[in-house]
Amino acid sequence: MASAVAGVALSALSLNSCTPPAEKKDEGTDNKATDDFALNEVTIDILQQKMQSKEYTSHAITQLYLTRINDIDKNGPKLNAVIELNPNALDMANDLDKERDNGKVRGPLHGIPVLIKDNINTKDKVATTAGSLALADNFAARDAFIINKLREAGAVILGKTNLSEWANFRSTRSCSGWSCKGGQTKMPYILDRNPSGSSAGTGTAVAANLCAIGIGTETDGSVVSPASVNGIVGIKPTVGLLSRSGIVPISKTQDTAGPMARTVKDVAILLGILAGADPDDTYTKNNKIEPDYTKFLDANGLQGKRLGLEKSALKGNPDMEALLNEAVELLKSKGATIVEIELNAALKAIPDGSEFNVLLYEFKDGLKEYFSKANSKMKSLADVIDFNNKNAAKTMPFFKQEIMEQAQAKGDLNSKEYLDAVSKTTSVSRNAIDTILKTNKLDAIIGPTNGFACTIDLVNGDYDNGFGFSTPPAMAGYPHITVPMGFAHGLPMGISFFSTAYREGDIITLAYAYEQASKKRAKPEFKVDLLS
Repeated sequence: MASAVAGVALSALSLNSCTPPAEKKDEGTDNKATDDFALNEVTIDILQQKMQSKEYTSHAITQLYLTRINDIDKNGPKLNAVIELNPNALDMANDLDKERDNGKVRGPLHGIPVLIKDNINTKDKVATTAGSLALADNFAARDAFIINKLREAGAVILGKTNLSEWANFRSTRSCSGWSCKGGQTKMPYILDRNPSGSSAGTGTAVAANLCAIGIGTETDGSVVSPASVNGIVGIKPTVGLLSRSGIVPISKTQDTAGPMARTVKDVAILLGILAGADPDDTYTKNNKIEPDYTKFLDANGLQGKRLGLEKSALKGNPDMEALLNEAVELLKSKGATIVEIELNAALKAIPDGSEFNVLLYEFKDGLKEYFSKANSKMKSLADVIDFNNKNAAKTMPFFKQEIMEQAQAKGDLNSKEYLDAVSKTTSVSRNAIDTILKTNKLDAIIGPTNGFACTIDLVNGDYDNGFGFSTPPAMAGYPHITVPMGFAHGLPMGISFFSTAYREGDIITLAYAYEQASKKRAKPEFKVDLLS
């Protein structure tokens, strides 16, 4: 779930799936097939209309996506976004078609195929691996809480998406979007670019129209960063709005699942369905749930709003600055007042390495808890480290597992180092955001979500691509949404809106109004590189 945290690099397959990319044949692209895809850029509403009019059934829609995945994910550009398909997907679609024929429609997701990040338990005949060969035997006996909510809503579980292995919490030299089980996912706009982690597969899949909607997870940036880089919408909810039970963890204080889609409306629909109180996740006990987040969709929602623009984002990459300045002028033209703020400066009060220390402690503790309820042979982080060492040629062909080793060396959650770090990380970040919002009478804070996609580099790992804005709301556990802001050199970039706890409705309003005014979403062209 972590794609860019302090001290960490930015953001049914067999053991043989770890073949390095250089040994695989490049079959080029198939632009004609992708351009002609019948479901390009469809939304939940359009799919429901097609099923209601009998133009399509859920079975037909599911089959179209399965064919699409075969055509461009496994062949053609070989995006490598889908790690495994659900063998029960068409049967699920058939059952939901029968319900519709009998007059039962469960809601807006009835019959809609969804792709799920492969660190979220599903009880189908698909393992939950976090991209790791150590979890190849991890077939869940029960769904994660949010997957059960999806099934109740009538969604079709299409399959699992690839991710940065262990949600990018394995090595400081990792390459985002790579896992030993799934290989390297590509960014669909320019194929030699990194789709960002750790929800790389979901970001690529949604952007490339392999599904209408998908689910990612985030600890620090792993929903919003791949959403931004892949030119889609992603929302990281308040920690506790969505249950984390049944999800391979990193951090109990920062982890959350999050919807990813091509429109703000589809993200809002999915968010309302996933939200809920779960007795197995105490963080959800007192959450503030809106049953329908689409009620916050207002094309005039920027009128009279005050937005705090992070001042440090105005310096750096000139292409980022140009997109941001254009976005700011549009926000102003729609009635918003822009106030420059310095949130990143306020966060310097957090000691260096505090967030990383929190994640190290909580990863070790959380994995033990997850494994206690799993069917995997792994029972602890130590078991995973040992497995990787014994199978190093297959599990660690490019980078090692020094983050896991650092986590294993930590004590329990009663350690003073941990208690001090979590207190500082949480309290300072929340106080900084809340104070700036209150002092300036702001409705939200804005800025570029992160830099443009870096190049895939399995030898050296990810590199710093400039400004990033995921960490403040991640440490605070606050809601954060990103919306396409435009392109430079064919590379997408998103704009972020975030606020204080349980203000999802407010930021959805702002994001929707900006989206409707800007219309910056564009489907990918699958260029081989920048020079193509």
